[in-house]
Amino acid sequence: MTRRKSKPSTDSRRSTGKRSGGRRTRSRPALRWPRIRLSVRQWSIIAGVVLIAVAGITILSGLSLSRGTLTELVWDGIWGGFGYGGAIIPPVLGLLGLYLVLWGMEQSPSVRWGRVAGAGMLFLAVEGVLHLFYVAGHTGATLEQVGGLGEGGGYLGGSLVTLLERVAGRVGAWVLCLALAGLGLMMASGVTLAQLGHAIVKTGRSALQRREAPPEQPVPQEQEDPPAPPEQDEDEPTTPEPLPEAATSGLFYGDAVRMAASGHVWECPSMEKVLEPGTESSAADAHIREQVEIIEQTLASFGAPGRVVEVNRGPVITQYGVEPQYVEQRNGRRTKVKVGQINSLGDDLALALAAQSIRIEAPVPGKSYVGIEVPNAKVSIVSLRDVMEGEQFAGLKSQLKIGLGQEVSGHAIASDLAQMPHMLIAGATGSGKSVCVNSIIACLLLRNTPEQLRLLMVDPKRVELTNYNGIPHLLMPVIMDLDKVVGALQWVAREMDNRYRKFAEVGARNIADYHSRFSESSMPYIVVIIDELADLMMMAPDETERTVCRLAQMARATGIHLVIATQRPSVDVVTGLIKANFPARIAFAVASSTDSRVILDTTGAERLLGRGDLLLMTPDAAQPLRMQGCFVSDRELRRLVDFWRRQRLMAVEAGKAARAETEESEPPGPAEPAAVALQQPLWEEVIQMEQQASEQDDLLEDAIAIVRELGKASVSLLQRRLRIGYTRAARLIDELEAQGVVGPHPGGSRQRKVFPAPEEQAASDEAAE
Repeated sequence: MTRRKSKPSTDSRRSTGKRSGGRRTRSRPALRWPRIRLSVRQWSIIAGVVLIAVAGITILSGLSLSRGTLTELVWDGIWGGFGYGGAIIPPVLGLLGLYLVLWGMEQSPSVRWGRVAGAGMLFLAVEGVLHLFYVAGHTGATLEQVGGLGEGGGYLGGSLVTLLERVAGRVGAWVLCLALAGLGLMMASGVTLAQLGHAIVKTGRSALQRREAPPEQPVPQEQEDPPAPPEQDEDEPTTPEPLPEAATSGLFYGDAVRMAASGHVWECPSMEKVLEPGTESSAADAHIREQVEIIEQTLASFGAPGRVVEVNRGPVITQYGVEPQYVEQRNGRRTKVKVGQINSLGDDLALALAAQSIRIEAPVPGKSYVGIEVPNAKVSIVSLRDVMEGEQFAGLKSQLKIGLGQEVSGHAIASDLAQMPHMLIAGATGSGKSVCVNSIIACLLLRNTPEQLRLLMVDPKRVELTNYNGIPHLLMPVIMDLDKVVGALQWVAREMDNRYRKFAEVGARNIADYHSRFSESSMPYIVVIIDELADLMMMAPDETERTVCRLAQMARATGIHLVIATQRPSVDVVTGLIKANFPARIAFAVASSTDSRVILDTTGAERLLGRGDLLLMTPDAAQPLRMQGCFVSDRELRRLVDFWRRQRLMAVEAGKAARAETEESEPPGPAEPAAVALQQPLWEEVIQMEQQASEQDDLLEDAIAIVRELGKASVSLLQRRLRIGYTRAARLIDELEAQGVVGPHPGGSRQRKVFPAPEEQAASDEAAE
């Protein structure tokens, strides 16, 4: 038999609430004071308001003649503790209170604590200097007397000086205080030692130029004599063209007018006068925390929990570093979330964040988290000047260094075109390719003279690069006619071969070794810029691909580099050979993942935002780097081009003046014209080929025999049979049509009509009769 558990009796349950007499009593609750529970930010607001009030009362009492007991004690303590430096204490208290209030309201400004520490060091140095000055004028004054009177640096400055005098003596205290002031000033202003040294050197050079300027002041007086030449010009049929008013204004170049007019010395423009600084915009901390919560909640709801461990704010996007967490299985084991699970939730995260599109970098190279890149609500412009003033750009020691933009963390990215050594830029229309090309050209023109760098530009669209016509860096005016492009590229290939022959003669391995033995002006760098590759591949695909690939493979050592852009990233334009020889590539926003694979061999470019948002692939990077490209306005480019055009005009006028002086000094003998090589074609073979285009070709008879033997005629047929290029084959077809050997092109894919020879036509007519 089972025993039943006995239930406790009712009396035992109620015995706790009864007295001996059977009456129930009620216990009175103890009195409790209400607890004031405030968060840290609320306490911060209260403390900030108190500090602002104290600072305001202190300042007002210091300005008035009447003071209360409390304010009198406060002022006595400030003057006694800090001396003359106590005047800055109330404003500092007010600023500290304002920061606490803003921090409590989640609107605190970004503070660089390194600069704050520098300001504190500068304040200590000023206190020490004030005390030293006071002691120098009041011999025998003790620390208690100085603090009691509120003179000098007060107790703080006196204590600091007393410590320094015990360590290094009176003179050493002066030196240490001044050194501390200099170090604090550098930290507070953010100026580095390199920038300070550069400023000192620049100031010294300008001072030397000002000292050397007086001997050259009589030059303008000699230029006031030209009013007399009109008597000579009346007999001459031509008169020299005067410089435009803009060329003599001296807006950007200062003494470059005198230098160019006297010795043809080129001077690079000033970056501060040509480029404009960018704008910065930072997202609020509250918005960042809200985005972090949404990301963590969304990942947890889909069974892939993660924790945001790092946030990188960029100019256009913000990268949230998500560290995968652990998930408990049914058997009790804990496994970490796979990276693929987070990567597959891209669309769900975009929906939860209400973002236009997001990109997931899984994982971030060199980091232990997955990067979720979310577009910012406010976009800031990345100016070329900000990138060129960055540490990475300043650290590169190369003439061909270029600024590319800012990465997701806001750091400026720069690279060396000589190390790339060629660049391929591709993307959809309006994504920022032309701005990127202009920024690269601007970087090169800001740091290189025509003696150091020459440019060859191809612009089939006739609107992107034509503004650079007139600058002295161009080998020839911007090529807009597609028929001349193949010839220009062939000249570049011949120039590459000539440079290799020169290297072999002197035993140099590359252009840097050659420059170490000779001057840089003897062999300048050459950068070929092609704005649209698709048109060239449609016109002459074989010749274009062959020449471009040969240059990309061999031209690096000779100082010849290619920058090619296209808006049609398809396999028939960006072929496998071209991609293999262009390891540095920039992909802007494209329409599909297929286009992204054509450019980068991976997806990701289809999720870019456009307007400068790009992916950069370099030869030494494992994965593409997302960044915001530099922006160069038309106004900045106009200033840069006008600067170099003015120098070119001044050099031309200097050449005319030198020729006139030679003619006057040597009237009987023939005067040689001054050699001023400015934007003149360096390849004479191209000019000779164009002059010989109207003459009869040596292969004309062979072409006539081939087309009459086969009964058909086309440009590709002559290319294959005669083994010639597209330009020469097209010229032969035009000559055949002019001589009546072939008929006009019927259009479409139909062949041209081939007419028989006159003797064959006569024989056929006799046979018919």
